[in-house]
Amino acid sequence: MTTETIPVQSSILKKKLFLGLTISTVLVIFIMAFSFGLHMYNIEAIGDANAYYTAAVKSMLQSWSNFFFVAAEPGGSVTVDKPPLGLWIEAVFAYLLGVSGFSVSLPNILAGVFGIPLLYAMVKKYMGELAGLIAAFVMTITPVFVATNRNNTMDGLLVFFLLLAAWAFIQATESGKLTWLLLGAFIVGLGFNIKMMQAFLPLPAFYALYFFGSKEAWLRKMVNLGTATILLAVVSLSWAMIVDLTPADSRPYIGSSNNNTVMGLIFGHNGVSRLGSTGGPGGGALPSAPMAGTDSGQGIQPQQGTRQGPPQQALEACASSAQGDACSFTQQNGNTINGSCITPPNQSVLACAPQGMTPQQNGQSPLVGGLNGQGDGTQFSQETGEPGVFRFFTQPLSKQMSWLLPFALISVLPALFGSRVKLPIESAVHKSLLLWGGWLMTCVVFFSMVSGIFHSYYAIMLAPPLGAMVGIGFSQLWSWGRDRNWAGVLLVVMSAITLGFQYIAMDQYGENLWWMFPAGTLFVAGIILLFASKRMAYVAILSAMLVIPMYWTVMTVTSNPNINLPTAYLGSDQQVGLGGANRAFPQESGPASNVNEDLLAYLEANTQDVEYLLAVPSSQQGSSLVIATGRPVLYMGGFGGQDEVVTAGDLSAMVANGELRYVMYGGDRGGKQDIANWLSASCSVVQEFSQLSIGGPQMPQGENQPQGLGGGGPDQGTTLYLCR
Repeated sequence: MTTETIPVQSSILKKKLFLGLTISTVLVIFIMAFSFGLHMYNIEAIGDANAYYTAAVKSMLQSWSNFFFVAAEPGGSVTVDKPPLGLWIEAVFAYLLGVSGFSVSLPNILAGVFGIPLLYAMVKKYMGELAGLIAAFVMTITPVFVATNRNNTMDGLLVFFLLLAAWAFIQATESGKLTWLLLGAFIVGLGFNIKMMQAFLPLPAFYALYFFGSKEAWLRKMVNLGTATILLAVVSLSWAMIVDLTPADSRPYIGSSNNNTVMGLIFGHNGVSRLGSTGGPGGGALPSAPMAGTDSGQGIQPQQGTRQGPPQQALEACASSAQGDACSFTQQNGNTINGSCITPPNQSVLACAPQGMTPQQNGQSPLVGGLNGQGDGTQFSQETGEPGVFRFFTQPLSKQMSWLLPFALISVLPALFGSRVKLPIESAVHKSLLLWGGWLMTCVVFFSMVSGIFHSYYAIMLAPPLGAMVGIGFSQLWSWGRDRNWAGVLLVVMSAITLGFQYIAMDQYGENLWWMFPAGTLFVAGIILLFASKRMAYVAILSAMLVIPMYWTVMTVTSNPNINLPTAYLGSDQQVGLGGANRAFPQESGPASNVNEDLLAYLEANTQDVEYLLAVPSSQQGSSLVIATGRPVLYMGGFGGQDEVVTAGDLSAMVANGELRYVMYGGDRGGKQDIANWLSASCSVVQEFSQLSIGGPQMPQGENQPQGLGGGGPDQGTTLYLCR
């Protein structure tokens, strides 16, 4: 080789690197644009998004006190049951764009889109461009990832912050600098101030990557991790300590806590209640659970566990049928529901329930539990299923993010044996496995076992490591396939298992199985191509596995979403969906119903000289009024009706001081008899607005169904009281 050829070869190498970089950059930008399109399509369908949080944002913009304490309503009676950072960010967007479901969801949408290059860069660092691109694309087409980001529940923001933290821990591992480690701990602490302890789920993987992957001395690494942990605790608890040190009479009541402290909220409702205990106020309250009661003339008698009934179409379908008979009906949105006739809870007539919801001996659907999902099954089991090793592989949770989970889990083994284990770990694949495999396995095990408060959209926590492990597993087989024929065989086996699960999962939701045809065709083509072109074969097999999750994600954004609790597409049968209350029957979904305009006009006309528009049992009845008017609405029982925000004595004093005039009551879940007795003794019924429907996700409006505070729905016995 002459000296003249060296510059030429160097120039060619630089051009190849630049071309590769350009192609990768273009592909990442394309994935981001595709993701943004998915997030934005049909975005108007989200309406006010989760009204509880949207109302809180509107309240926070009315005063600095409301902003800092994240007051749930403009009067500052009670806080949201979450820490502040996510809502602060949403409030900034709402300040700039105006309060709407879109503006408060936009931060989560942007977090999802900009999380894509983050994941790509981190996976690429250890496993190459192919793995990074696949990881980014898989996360993009994970249904729960898109569904949750198109909402204001703040989990999308949390995932973005955790991706930033993962990047900092990678830098700490490679550089050995304490500064990066402290930055990672600081960012996780910020994540704690978005969704509290949920932010700690990937922390074992972060710590393991640094401890086993950094080349520093073991003792020094332990000291550094100890220092980082101290910083993590300080940042995590900073807001909580400030609030708890503020006198209770100078701040709102801490919503869903058992002792009016943020620490009580952290370790109660947002702590042990997530594991399985639901004791204490707010422990098991659902975000939009309706409450009902009746006025017997001797004071309001709260009814426990009352639910909304089936839609009118479901009742009519079984009007002349017997228990167990086949039935079908068509919803207002055009979906046809096929099922059988059962006797719903708290009903004396038959109604048509979807297939798979056969009655038990007591005539109730096995998918219907007691209040908040308790009773015969684990609470929230309608939304997340029963605890166990197969939780992510059976309905109702399998539709959220599990479509590629078999491939991701099996990929752990090739990654584990892909290189010789050496401490400290030097192998790139083992560092990847510690970070992404550790994150994935921690979340899978934790969410599979918990029996407490667990919503299906929490599965977004698995989207980044799921994408990473799919990318890592496929890129390894791609690399090995150059000179090892068994790699192609292993890819076929892993893909066949994954496609088999996808077939079973689609059948679980009664979905059209013909969508498996293109996936199966690509899979068979991939097997054939193994004997001609390995690269084309690998691409075909990977494409086969991506067909169904992409279809399910597209259907998630094109079908009307569940706006209270975001979820992936429910399937053709629309079998199980929670709008906040336990539901055994399919509901029409879409933007939240408007408030009762007649009631609103009456209240507005008669409360101009008082502070509060109205007092209601919980935020579930008041959120829509806050959004509509921006007026203070007293949430007497906080988030779910169980908090001790006010007593009968407090209400009496507020009436005497001219702060409050009207109270809507009837079915406070907490059964606050003192308030019921005070209303009966001191207030008069406004006959025009007695026995109204109130709160919760609304049913399709049927004939002769009274319209209540939150829109259409069955008569639930709520009554407006005038107090002087």
